[in-house]
Amino acid sequence: MRILLNIIWLIFGGLWLALGYFVAGILCCILIITIPFGIASFRVGAYALWPFGKTVVDKPTAGVASLIGNVIWFVIAGLWLAIGHVVTAIAMAITIIGIPLAVANLKMIPISLMPLGKDIVDAPQ
Repeated sequence: MRILLNIIWLIFGGLWLALGYFVAGILCCILIITIPFGIASFRVGAYALWPFGKTVVDKPTAGVASLIGNVIWFVIAGLWLAIGHVVTAIAMAITIIGIPLAVANLKMIPISLMPLGKDIVDAPQ
């Protein structure tokens, strides 16, 4: 079931969301000081490409630097990526088949707003 949902997700919005994260990651890697933002963006982009079967957990080593980085991320890219998730979720929720995809899209908003200090792991089966 996860594979089927991931394929439908990829076709109907996941590819575009992942491309948004990858573009943000490339832009963040231009400057040396923003490379951690770029790495986080690539990590979340891979999650946005194939989200079913994965979950987000807090990193135990995350501290104040992650909090400050998340505030900067929110201002620079997080808000725009979250808006993309909301718009895509609304479009997906129009059909019955798209409702689980819309719910998954809304679950991605917290990590799109604050990606630092989070880790994406396989979901327990």
